[in-house]
Order: sequence, then structure tokens, then C-alpha cells
Amino acid sequence: MNLTLKIWRQKNVTASGKLVNYKVDGISGDMSFLEMMDVLNERIIREGKEEPVAFDHDCREGICGSCAMYINGRAHGPQQKAAVCQLHMRSFRDGDTIYVEPWRANAFPVIKDLCVDRMALDRVVQAGGFISVNTGSAPDANEIPIPRETADQSMDAAACIGCGACVAACKNGSAMLFVAAQVSKFALLPQGKAERKNRAEKMVAQMDIEGFGACSNTAACTAECPKAIGQIHIARLNREYLGAKLTSTNV
Repeated sequence: MNLTLKIWRQKNVTASGKLVNYKVDGISGDMSFLEMMDVLNERIIREGKEEPVAFDHDCREGICGSCAMYINGRAHGPQQKAAVCQLHMRSFRDGDTIYVEPWRANAFPVIKDLCVDRMALDRVVQAGGFISVNTGSAPDANEIPIPRETADQSMDAAACIGCGACVAACKNGSAMLFVAAQVSKFALLPQGKAERKNRAEKMVAQMDIEGFGACSNTAACTAECPKAIGQIHIARLNREYLGAKLTSTNV
């Protein structure tokens, strides 16, 4: 498979970037997109004319969420419910031109090439995405009755890998789906109810501080989420936040 790649190259956060053309050949359809990028970088290193393309990666199993790329105008590329590391080159055709860009959002400044600073998501989690109250030792199995449907919804929210695709896909650069997943996974369980009001208030406040936009209500976030986290969690975040504000003692 022979391909033309148009890749965003940017030296650092203050430099201007541009799309640069690269040709790659001999690409197997069984390669992942990141393996194809490795092939390109090996060639660039051999030629020694420029630095290899910088991009984030770690687990390469769709778990860590670090492989953040905008491919042909879509977060994580054309394959549904998959991160870039799970996107195989058989999703493209021989001779295709592929555009590869970093996440585009005010809260995600470009560090270099395809690498962006997503620490804003970490700071949102630090604001309230945890349980700090003493819940005691681990209970015996089935000691705390939790309906199966409730447990499944909590696990669905907990599947979020924090990749930021929802932010990149949203025309307003909103982090509502990410924050909703962090709030929802605790709000549904007994262990998370003690801090539910403070959690919703603090995380939404931090989301605003970080410069994320408002929810666009187009569901683009869910469409591009590699874990298919649903809009139901955004609805729950809105309920949690409204309930917290109505009874809030914070000034």
C-alpha cells in the first residue's frame, strides 16, 4: 500500500505550524496507524534531514488514551469505537491521501507536531474526580446491593480513557462528556454519594477555568468517543450540578 501523508509539523508551542507532505510505501493493511507512523519515522531518521514526527503513544492497546490524532477530519480516524492505536491501515485504500493533525482546542495547546498538552483534563480530575471520605475496608461480595443496571452505567462511565477526543470533536471544544463520565461513575455508587455535591461543583468550575467551551448538544463527542460513552452521562452531570447549586453553601 502506497500512501501520501499530510502531517502537521510544529517545532514548539510558540512556533507556527504547517502541513508537510510525506510518501510512504510498502505499508501492510494489517499494520496499525501508529506502526505506519513508526515506519515513516524510521525512514526520516535514516535520511537524517529532519526530526522524526513527534506523537504521543504508550499502551497501544486502546487503554491509555495518549494516541491523540485527528485523521482526515475525525478524532482517532474513521474507525468507530477505537483509538488510533486500534485503527488498522486496511481502513484506507492504496493511493489515499491522509491528513494527520493534532487535537484542535483552546485548552489543548500544541507542544510539538502531533503532541498536545492535555493536562487540563488532569486538573479537572484533581478538582474532584476522586473519593476522599473513609469508606472502610472492602465489603464482602454482594454486601451492598447495587442494581445491575446501575452498576453497568457506572462501569460504562468509568471506561473513559481521558483521550480528549470528545473535546477535539466538539465545535466548541467542550469537555462535558469527559467531566460527565468522571462525575457519573461516582454519583451512581454509594461510595461516591457523600461528596457528590462538591464533586459536581468543583469539576464544572475547573472545566470553566481551563477554557473548555460549552456543550454544543450535537453529540459529536459520543460519536467519536473510542469507548462510546453516551449522552445519558451528560444529562446526569447536569442534574448533579443543578442539584448541587440549589443546595450549595459555597459562596
